[in-house]
Amino acid sequence: MTINNGKCPNTLRSARWYAPDDLRSFGHRSRAMQMGREPSDWEARPQIAIINTWSDINPCHAHFKHRVDDVRRGILEAGGFPIELPALSLAENFVKPTTMLYRNMLAMEVEELLRSHPVDGVVLMGGCDKTTPGLVLGAVSAGFPAIFVPAGPMLRGNWRGNVLGSGSDAWKYWDERRAGTISRDEWIAIEGGIARSYGHCMTMGTASTMTAIAEAMGLTLPAASSIPAADANHIRMCAASGRRIVNMVWEDLTPDRIITPSAVNNAVTVAMATGCSTNAIIHLIAMARRAGINMTLEDFDQASREIPVIANVRPSGEHYLMEDFYYAGGLRALMSRLTDYLDLDALTVTGEPLGDTLQGAEVYNDEVIRPLSNPVYQEGSLAVLRGNLAPDGCVIKPAACDPRFHVHTGPALVFDSYPEMKAAIDDDDLDVTADHVMVLRNVGPLGGPGMPEWGMLPIPTKLVKQGVRDMLRLSDARMSGTSYGACMLHAAPEAAAGGPLALLRTGDMVHINIAQRRLTMDVSDEELARRRAEWTPPRPAFSRGYGWMFAQHIKQANEGCDFDFLETDFGPAVGEPDIF
Repeated sequence: MTINNGKCPNTLRSARWYAPDDLRSFGHRSRAMQMGREPSDWEARPQIAIINTWSDINPCHAHFKHRVDDVRRGILEAGGFPIELPALSLAENFVKPTTMLYRNMLAMEVEELLRSHPVDGVVLMGGCDKTTPGLVLGAVSAGFPAIFVPAGPMLRGNWRGNVLGSGSDAWKYWDERRAGTISRDEWIAIEGGIARSYGHCMTMGTASTMTAIAEAMGLTLPAASSIPAADANHIRMCAASGRRIVNMVWEDLTPDRIITPSAVNNAVTVAMATGCSTNAIIHLIAMARRAGINMTLEDFDQASREIPVIANVRPSGEHYLMEDFYYAGGLRALMSRLTDYLDLDALTVTGEPLGDTLQGAEVYNDEVIRPLSNPVYQEGSLAVLRGNLAPDGCVIKPAACDPRFHVHTGPALVFDSYPEMKAAIDDDDLDVTADHVMVLRNVGPLGGPGMPEWGMLPIPTKLVKQGVRDMLRLSDARMSGTSYGACMLHAAPEAAAGGPLALLRTGDMVHINIAQRRLTMDVSDEELARRRAEWTPPRPAFSRGYGWMFAQHIKQANEGCDFDFLETDFGPAVGEPDIF
């Protein structure tokens, strides 16, 4: 079933720039000809923006410098005209203090690039953690036909015949390095073997989670999110996406027709079944609300009680990585096992409902993509905890932590900053046991600033040497989707905003019960009131510029960390720019 609304050449948006017989359009046409173009390049041809997040310092997108040519080829083959518009690259590995500080900047850039230029549709090229949500947020607000091209995961890492997973094995072997079981030369060899090709992390980290979510929402071609970046099928997918966007323009297939409540629910279902990154909650809430859908933490928690983890991919699973997931059938195969939980009538960028795109999907390895009768974890990937420590919610990934911490009581060990914590953990005299709850605060959206991925606090060296490899940790920060362990994250409201986490003190007893979804501190209301009267907020990180604007308008983690003025209900939709 192909939907076609009968859009014709004279109703193309780009025709407002090129078609009129006036002086301003003369200027547009003559400047286009200055670049070697001719009337046949814009007359009756959709102008397709390619938002390319390539840069020289983004290894996840290193191949985009070449893949953009494949997207161009597809656009030209289908009768469109490609216009590459570079955008923020947001290299997760290198941008400091965190790419999360700039996700909304990318979203704003995408929205304004599209609205201000003579384009009719857009191909979004991303994959590195914050680029997927940033691109989608901007495209949703702009409202033009859009298709997402995932960067794809890198190949498996390798060291001495051992398979390495990005992020997950970095943490694992770093603990061994600190414990003295890995030499410096071995550590350097691991550095050279853990990331062997272009592409994003090949664990089920934030990058793979978010591209899977984009596909589950119907924003990519079927199977696009699973293809390894170095696979020739990735080249073909890029060209096919270029061809498809041209027809999407003629069909007027805009994001509001695709990102519906059903599509968002499908994304949540798939996220849970893949053992997703905790970051999925923040990004998907923001994406849904941009589309006018009021998603909350409760939607995730409800889904987590119903949807089992069936993707046996690290860090929630064992052994396997995204390359194995692709060979086992990829996301289409996984979704084919979830049909009872999915709305198969949800529209996709193909112009067909999701159910049609899953026809013929097969699982080729039941150990990598488990049947529902033999899940990796019986409940979904994430759980939302509440209590007097996090009244607006806190997130944990039960499948990726030691089960003995699912119910636990222990004394808090509180740090007010990352430098304070970093200095303390290597102190052999630190008063800490494996039963302590390590706490890092003032590192949320305001306090971080930008909510860095500091929530997987390093286990104190003293305990590492004793063989301890997991303990409870609590923070208002995030953690990398490639991380694992008993980490309670996104505590809201954050400490820097005056949340109760700011009132916790070292020695206070902290209680967690995942089954009951509870996280509390054993401190009376009267004592908390006394501490609040003594509390002073930390000094703002910025006094000017983008960072100052960020602090004025950022929402809390449970609300998606979008800017308040970018959410759909902030004001009426922005109209087309005047052309005089």
